[in-house]
Amino acid sequence: MYREKQIFKDYILNNELKYTGQRDQILDSFLSIEKHITIEELYNLIKKKNPEISYATVYRTMKLLSECGIAKESKFHGGITRYEHAYDHGHHDHLVCIKCGSIKEFENDQIEVIQRKIAEENNFKVEDHKLEIYGICSRCQ
Repeated sequence: MYREKQIFKDYILNNELKYTGQRDQILDSFLSIEKHITIEELYNLIKKKNPEISYATVYRTMKLLSECGIAKESKFHGGITRYEHAYDHGHHDHLVCIKCGSIKEFENDQIEVIQRKIAEENNFKVEDHKLEIYGICSRCQ
């Protein structure tokens, strides 16, 4: 967590913004959660500890965390934006339940090889990619 804090502080200072206690609290809360989370869910979690915090502060801070590479923003089924840890986390894909909204991460080397091969065959330089498989999880079946 120390490295992420330093990256965020450097990013804030390099962009001539203020590193505030609220931003620090948002970063700590986000890093303590190991799941895909919406801004509203994070806001409600932080509000229990700090009723003074505003939704807008959480929103803006999560945007900054995305910009500096600590968080990754994704839109899943229903267009809901969720955030997950990005710094020092390897590439993975997602299984998304269309009933309960649960998201399961998975990795598969064969899929990655096929994607690279397709890109090479088409003389295409991949910058980023994502695979989301939508269906019904075992709990909802």
